[in-house]
Amino acid sequence: MSDILNNVPVMADLAAKGESPEILFWVGCAGSFDDRYKKVTQAFVKILNKVGISFAVLGPEETCTGDPARRAGNEFLFQMQAVSNIQVLDTYNVKKIVTACPHCFNTIKNEYPELGGNYEVIHHSTYLQQLINEGKVGLKGGGEFKGKKITYHDSCYLGRANNIYEAPREVLAALDAELIEMKRCKTKGLCCGAGGAQMFKDAEPGNKEVNVERTEEAIETGASIVASACPFCMTMMRDGVKSKNKEESVVVMDLAELIAKNEGL
Repeated sequence: MSDILNNVPVMADLAAKGESPEILFWVGCAGSFDDRYKKVTQAFVKILNKVGISFAVLGPEETCTGDPARRAGNEFLFQMQAVSNIQVLDTYNVKKIVTACPHCFNTIKNEYPELGGNYEVIHHSTYLQQLINEGKVGLKGGGEFKGKKITYHDSCYLGRANNIYEAPREVLAALDAELIEMKRCKTKGLCCGAGGAQMFKDAEPGNKEVNVERTEEAIETGASIVASACPFCMTMMRDGVKSKNKEESVVVMDLAELIAKNEGL
């Protein structure tokens, strides 16, 4: 994580100086280690720095939330990871957490309370929407994406699990682009195929990969950009685009990347 977050405040360092940031940015495994999603981490950090938000990361003290372990059925491992994280968060008296991963978001927000971890948890799509509503980012109009066709893929853990449908779309609306919905969207959106720890196992017998089915729906919209707000979704949709040999005409980008690019960051 250190190579990505150079010059980003770390909670331990701030605590040593008696300081406390407004938000803790929970980077997540993908944002720390996945080469593609590191770019999303960088984009979001650039946005936070631009608007002058006081934030920090846990750095080496951050570990996996335990989401994949629980989804795969290893409840013991999940609770070990969760309790360890809660102890670290409570040591720094963390109150507000922002994360770009819906899996981290859902786990910390909805599952940590049963183990004693109670925090205000915000997904970065909602946080970006708040910044846009406050007039801090994304309202230039006629910018980088004016007239571009964008389709948005709903993450299961943002959408059906947490009923967050409008925030990502309002973020895209601020880009002055044309949002074209897939046939299956919002409450009827189709999973990218990575959920339930499927990301980490071989495919089961069937006629077609789920991510290929979903990518075909995205391509059918005629959009040149597939917007996502989840590292798992991004990986699956990018793989789908590759499988259809559409890499030259269709790109998959996170909301934070789109806003950062529109801001010239």
